[in-house]
Amino acid sequence: MHPRFASRYLSTPRDIAVYLPPGYDSSDAPCAVLYLQDGQNLFDPHTAFGGQDWRVDVTADDLILRGTVEPLIIVGVYNTGVRRISEYTPTKDPRRRKGGKGDRYARMMTQELKPFIDREYRTRRSAAHTGVGGSSLGALVSLETGLLYPRVFGRLAILSPSVWWDNRSILEMVRAYKSEGRARIWLDTGTEEGDVPHQAIADLKLLRNALTEKGWREGVDMRCSEVPGAPHHERAWGARVGDVLQYLFPRGPRDGNSGEGR
Repeated sequence: MHPRFASRYLSTPRDIAVYLPPGYDSSDAPCAVLYLQDGQNLFDPHTAFGGQDWRVDVTADDLILRGTVEPLIIVGVYNTGVRRISEYTPTKDPRRRKGGKGDRYARMMTQELKPFIDREYRTRRSAAHTGVGGSSLGALVSLETGLLYPRVFGRLAILSPSVWWDNRSILEMVRAYKSEGRARIWLDTGTEEGDVPHQAIADLKLLRNALTEKGWREGVDMRCSEVPGAPHHERAWGARVGDVLQYLFPRGPRDGNSGEGR
């Protein structure tokens, strides 16, 4: 744990929880890194929303020990409660009178948190071995971060993204993307999310189509899934985090990564 990590871009410090893979202390090998939002929900039921954590550490241990996922460090970035919405959104929504600090959050992740983790731990620092992800609004800011800093984050875990925010402003951000780089993207939504599940699926397809128009190819560097029966909560995200890890960080024969995508 790294408590009260401070930023010059954001007003509120936040706790950082770091998972280290099996064998980390007995090896000199550097590891890939995945940065996940809403860090209090990842590892510990005592801090997780509703007492249900994702059990990311248990899942990662199992997959790494079985050799299906490369050894990786997982950084859980705690949210800051009442400021979560503002920090996790790309634009200010006039109806809610909040939001729009996602670019500052992305700068914190890129220019402060990643350098800190790279100093403190043995990391593989290139974009090909660095991922960012989250669920709901955490997925939204993770996608924004990946779009703003494609040379830093080459793996994106976008679970149940809140595409609806501010008249789907994230779609315009995707359409404005100009970099030639293409991160490897996991994108999904459950079929039973929210009060109007069919709208969540429709939004998923809009986002998938926007990414496709910018050069992402489903089955090559993007996997888009509708998860049957999955609602919008921690247990559902935890149930599929193993699939996410296997897609984004598969164990390869030579360097611990298949090299597919980016």
